[in-house]
Amino acid sequence: MTSSTPSPANPASSSRVVVIGSGLAGVRLAQRLGGSGGAGAVLIGEEPHAPYNRVLLADVLAGRFGPEVIGLPPVPGEFLRTRAVRVDRADRLVHCADGSVVPYGTLVLATGSNPVLPPLRGLFEPGATDLPRGVHAFRTMDDCLALSEAVGPGTRVVVIGGGLLGVSAARALAVRGAQVVLTQQGDRLMERQLDPSASALVHRHLTELGVEVHTECRVRGVRQAGGAVQSVELADGYVLGTDLTVLACGVRPRTGLAQAAGLDVRRGIVVDDELRTSDPHIRAIGDCAEHSGEARCLAAPALEQADALADSLLSPRDARPYAGTRALTRLTLHNGRPGSAPLDLAAFGDPEHRPDDDVVQLADATRGTYRKVVVRGDRLVGGVLLGELSAVGALARAWEADDPLPDDGSPLLHLLTHDGGL
Repeated sequence: MTSSTPSPANPASSSRVVVIGSGLAGVRLAQRLGGSGGAGAVLIGEEPHAPYNRVLLADVLAGRFGPEVIGLPPVPGEFLRTRAVRVDRADRLVHCADGSVVPYGTLVLATGSNPVLPPLRGLFEPGATDLPRGVHAFRTMDDCLALSEAVGPGTRVVVIGGGLLGVSAARALAVRGAQVVLTQQGDRLMERQLDPSASALVHRHLTELGVEVHTECRVRGVRQAGGAVQSVELADGYVLGTDLTVLACGVRPRTGLAQAAGLDVRRGIVVDDELRTSDPHIRAIGDCAEHSGEARCLAAPALEQADALADSLLSPRDARPYAGTRALTRLTLHNGRPGSAPLDLAAFGDPEHRPDDDVVQLADATRGTYRKVVVRGDRLVGGVLLGELSAVGALARAWEADDPLPDDGSPLLHLLTHDGGL
C-alpha cells in the first residue's frame, strides 16, 4: 500500500497539512493540529455555512435549535471556503474551484459522504441532474434549511427510509405539524441498530406523534407535474399524495476526488492502521475512509480517526495505530409537547441474539422502557436501551473493554440496572 511520489516543488510546503472537508472529522483534526503547539493545518470546506455538527440537524429541523447553536468551535489556522476539484499527486497540489492552488506535504481527505438517491421511477426527468421541486435529501445544512422553509402545519410529507436518519427526519417534521408518512422497505424501523422489541417502541412513539408508519413497504416511483413531485407510488400500486418528499435512504462515502487521483478505493478510500491511503502522503478519515473493510459513516469513528491521526502527526513516536471504533448509537426523540419526556435510545454492538447466547431483558410497557443485553461466551457483545438510559454508561464501558464477564452473571444484572453515568 505504498507508492513513491516526487517532492513538492515548494520545499516550504513539505510539512504543511492540508485537510479537505469541514465536517466533524476535518474540523476536529484542524483543531487538534492548531491547538497543540503544532503548525496547524489549511482547511478546505465547500459549504457556505460555518462548520456545524451534522448529528444535530434534526433538532434544527424540529425548531429546537437555531442553526448557530450547532456550530463547531472556530478552526485555528487558514480556512478556505471553496471546493477542491483535483489533487495533483506528482507535485502535491490541491486545485480548487476558485482557481487557488494549495501545496501540501500531507493531504488529509475528510470529504464525508453523500446521500443515497434511490432508483425511483420518475425521480429525474430526461437530462436532469438536480432533484425536482418538492424532493429533498436530508444531509446538509442547506437541506435542513430548505425543508424548514417548505414545511408547516398540515404539509403532506413522505419520508422514504426508516433508518436512523429517516426516523429523525420524520419525528422532526411531525413536531413542526406536518402530516408525515414514513415508508420503510425492511420489516422494522432502525433494523441495523435495534432488535424487534426496541423497534416496536420507536414505532409506537412515532405513531403517537401522528406519523403514519409503513414497514415492508417499497416505493416504486414518484410522479411529477410542472417540475414538482406531487405523489409517491408504492410497489403495490397505492399512491400517496405529497407536498414534500424526503429521501433518507442512507449515505455512501464521498470518494470522487480520491478516485480521480488514482487512489485505492473500494466502498470508501482504503486506509491502513496509520490512516494512510495508497499514497503515503495522503491520509483519509471520517465517512469517506474504509478501514479494515468497513466504512462506518458515523460520528464516533470520524472523531476517533481524527484524534488518532492528530496524535500521529504531532508525535509520531508515541502515537498508537488506529484499531477501529466500537460505536455507540444515541438518539433522543422529542415529541414537542410541553412537559412530556422525550424517548431516549442507545444501541451498541449486536443486539440480535443467537440461539446459544445469554440474554437479559427488562421491559416496562407502562413506562415504555426497555433494556436488553446480549452475552456471547463470556463477552458482552451488544445491547439496546430505550426510555431509561441510566445504565448505558456502565454497559458501554464493559462492552468497549471487551473483558471476560464473571461466571455467575450477577455483575451483568447490576450493570443493566445500575446508574453508571454517561
